[in-house]
Amino acid sequence: MSRHTTFRIGGPAAYYMIPESEEEICDAVDFARKKEIPYFLLGRGSNVLFYDGEYPGVVIEIGQGLSNLEWGEDGTVSAQAGITLSAMASKLADEGYTGFEFASGIPGTLGGAITMNAGAYGGEIRGCIVSATVLTEDGRARTLGREELELGYRSSVVQRKNYIVTGGVFHFERGDRDEILSKMRELNGRRREKQPLEYPSAGSTFKRPPGYFAGRLIEEAGLRGYRVGDAQVSEKHCGFVINRGHATATEVCRLMADVQARVKENSGIELEPEIRLVGFPDCLSG
Repeated sequence: MSRHTTFRIGGPAAYYMIPESEEEICDAVDFARKKEIPYFLLGRGSNVLFYDGEYPGVVIEIGQGLSNLEWGEDGTVSAQAGITLSAMASKLADEGYTGFEFASGIPGTLGGAITMNAGAYGGEIRGCIVSATVLTEDGRARTLGREELELGYRSSVVQRKNYIVTGGVFHFERGDRDEILSKMRELNGRRREKQPLEYPSAGSTFKRPPGYFAGRLIEEAGLRGYRVGDAQVSEKHCGFVINRGHATATEVCRLMADVQARVKENSGIELEPEIRLVGFPDCLSG
């Protein structure tokens, strides 16, 4: 899985499937259930840390085979779950639609973004989504409106009920194409300036506690640059744990546990992981 995740960390998966339709997604899930093994939905591999040992289940990559985007009327856009956020933002900008600039630099796919209610620089998926199509655990297709999705901070009903997002419908307003592209360049420039994009990572490691910033709490606990092996709290942005070259999942996990303990001791605040830990036998809770 080190070849399929932005952290560049993770052992082998027993099975790796790339469906190109909703039916093939269902087939992959049915395969896992019949074999009585777990399955995990993967987009571009951001926001996730796979264990160093073998993942004994099926990794289902929803990517290029499910990445179509269709234009509707009056600013309505339908997109499949496998489209990358950067590609969707570029297509919208080219057509002169504003409201998705915030997502242009997020390294993920639409399915994961809906599942996590991804956001950045004041924008969130819930601010532009109309509805999402999902597969329930029994394989039924459902359409959920914005309210039914229960989109909160890095959370949704999709997570809580183990649904699989297959696509979404969005609404955007018309804007000036040059201004939209300029804003995207500005936001991506700020991202490059402030985030450690020169190293592999899974993105923000911990969720933002209400009223605080995780990175600031970590810095105040004296952990800027703290290392466990090749896993390190970024010196550029303390909210990121980076892979300096040969970090293992075990090292990242130990570092995260140390960070949680030190921040709790220093501020009394418990940090909750934002990245998903997959295949770990016993590590962090939550």
